[in-house]
Amino acid sequence: MFSVKPMKPTFKCYLPPVQTEKKPIDPPIKKLEPKLLQGEIVVNEVNFVRKCISAESSQDDLWGKLICTNFKVSFIPQDAPLKQKSKLSHLLLGEHDIPLTCLEQVVTVNDTKGKKKVLGSNQKLKFNPTELILYCKDLRIIRFCFDEAGPESAKKVCLAIAHYSHPADLHLLFGFEYQGRRYHESKGERVNGSTPRGGLQTPIFDRPSDWDREIKRTGASEWRVCSINESYAISQSLPEHIVVPVSMADQDLKQYSVYFTDHRIPVWCWNHPNGSALVRMASIYDPSQQKKIDQRVFTAITKSHPQRSEVFRSDLDKCLPNIQDIQSAFVKVRQICVIDPFEESEERWLSSIENSRWLEYVRAFLKHSAEMVYHLDGRNVSVILHEEEDRDLNCVVSSLVQLMLDPHYRSLIGFQSLVQKEWVMAGHRYLDRCNHLKKNDKESPLFMLFLDCVWQMMNQYPAAFEFTEAYLTVLSDSMWIPLFSTFLFNSSKQRAQYLMDFAKNKAIPQGEDHVVYFPPVWNWSQQFSAKDQTLFNNPMYVGKGAACVQNGEVKTFRRTKKTFSYTLRGTPASLRNGVKGGEDALPRRGSLLSELRPDFSPVKDESPSERFFRDWFSRPADQQGILIPLLMPSHVALWKLFFLRWVPEACIPKGGPITAYHKLSQLVDEIEILQSHLRQYKGPSPGNTPLPSPSGPPSDQRRMYFKAISPNDPPTPPDFLTSSFPFTPVGNLCRRGISGTPISKFLNGARIWLSTETLANDTL
Repeated sequence: MFSVKPMKPTFKCYLPPVQTEKKPIDPPIKKLEPKLLQGEIVVNEVNFVRKCISAESSQDDLWGKLICTNFKVSFIPQDAPLKQKSKLSHLLLGEHDIPLTCLEQVVTVNDTKGKKKVLGSNQKLKFNPTELILYCKDLRIIRFCFDEAGPESAKKVCLAIAHYSHPADLHLLFGFEYQGRRYHESKGERVNGSTPRGGLQTPIFDRPSDWDREIKRTGASEWRVCSINESYAISQSLPEHIVVPVSMADQDLKQYSVYFTDHRIPVWCWNHPNGSALVRMASIYDPSQQKKIDQRVFTAITKSHPQRSEVFRSDLDKCLPNIQDIQSAFVKVRQICVIDPFEESEERWLSSIENSRWLEYVRAFLKHSAEMVYHLDGRNVSVILHEEEDRDLNCVVSSLVQLMLDPHYRSLIGFQSLVQKEWVMAGHRYLDRCNHLKKNDKESPLFMLFLDCVWQMMNQYPAAFEFTEAYLTVLSDSMWIPLFSTFLFNSSKQRAQYLMDFAKNKAIPQGEDHVVYFPPVWNWSQQFSAKDQTLFNNPMYVGKGAACVQNGEVKTFRRTKKTFSYTLRGTPASLRNGVKGGEDALPRRGSLLSELRPDFSPVKDESPSERFFRDWFSRPADQQGILIPLLMPSHVALWKLFFLRWVPEACIPKGGPITAYHKLSQLVDEIEILQSHLRQYKGPSPGNTPLPSPSGPPSDQRRMYFKAISPNDPPTPPDFLTSSFPFTPVGNLCRRGISGTPISKFLNGARIWLSTETLANDTL
């Protein structure tokens, strides 16, 4: 066989080769990875999840990965949007993160089958969810859709979120793991440059020295620090160190303690400059010993007063709503503000808010606290706040009384020390009242009620407080971040026990300060940058000794001390301080609607308390003196930044109080720059005076969030400013917009916040 050689091609083409475009190489799919803290692990995740941004349209929705860790629910968008300027940047949480302790309810929905279920711990889910709705304790409503996600993966992540948001025990909260890792990883930094108690300026009141300083600050010379409760030998819920009358011996206190609820003997809160004291006390449960112990306690408190004045006792259980009423009112106002469609109830909205009774309860606590101010300041007598367990209503009233009387507590550090002293160390049950473990019926927003009362006073006296409503809102949100010791425990003893076990398990040296290895919330640099913390500073704050301008003259207002006896006296109407339309801020006979006589003429049966308040409101308010709130319904408003910050329909572009804050901050910043320039010009001689920096102090040393504008800047507020600033409703409140589906009927028809049990009975 002969081999055949292949023939050579004979055709030759003289045309240039065709230029073909190179196809661009597709970029690799972005790997979505969460930012994890020390000790944080991913327990489940699902891809191709859609986060709903708006109920009306899905065009702005975000696609990405939904992740459940042992700390939070995290959504990582595939295409990260531009960073929003109108939002606080949290150092420990991302824009789309929700701490597990912040979850109120985990609701799964299957639209195809018309089913829904509220998930608890270790529950089964018999259908594949098409949606996940997360109801949060900070009032957010977050919706995720599983249109393109694998059904089994979606079911698993829903069950994981439900399980990890219902921890079986307190030590399973992520804070214990996080702080243990953080302590050991930052050990070298502390050795090189540590400061006492981690540089914390807020006193913790877990040492006698903190109480000693408070006694000296208030001039309470007839009171002493007592340590009979060291190692919690007397009471399980009182702190180890308390303040008691000098005239009461330790042995007597031990003897009487057995007759008080939980052995909570009467303890000192605060002293007025006139010598009257504010004391809080639990009930005596043995009626046979009531009179004897009352007499002994009253005698000791009377002896502590320079004039040996009488003692006034106020029974808060009889005067104020109970914790169940407060919880019910909060549930109703939350329903109205965030769950019910905002536009559908607009006509009846204000009356619905009033009918919830939340504002009524806010007024009741402010009114009762102001009445205690009258006894302490007007009558010059000591006051005992009496509550059965001395751990709920007493915390609210004692704090408000001190806030009204003592300007120290209106500074940022002072306010934090007040919360630490009257709430944390006094044994307020944060674990139960916040329901961190989601397994009790004792939940009640007492601390939220207190913050609302504080906001009411800030709203009426904006120059008297060093901090802002943004600070109060952030403080309320911090209750749901389980990384700090402040809001996790029911008492000092429980805190000490858990932290001792925690230190042992994490190999932390014995004797190490718990403030270092499990810090409180008061060091805000743990959560926010120095820039964002400037949002806590009130540009209108009038500090101690600040002057006021009236009729062109600089004056410092100081009230003349009066004793309010039964002498009749009238006050001219022209001197009144903002009391609206002849209405008294604290009317007689307990009514919030009574009216004062328009002409302020002497009234024969006018009580001393009415004259006290009439006299107070007749004079200009001293921002560094006593503050008494106005209490007519028109004066007590809904705290919009807290209740409506996530509601898109309530968000006003370039509107709300933030516009005034923006202008005032710029003005204060400009003044501080000018002051800095003046200081620099005051050199040793005119010849070597340094020239000032055109921008003033360095940016990180300036107190205001908004800086002074230059001549080239536009005078209008920036576009990102809204009434929700520094928060944003985008993606944080997404109700179901499709009418007629089972879940929308279910949500719109619920007039109260539905419990897990209610929904569980309506499942498969």
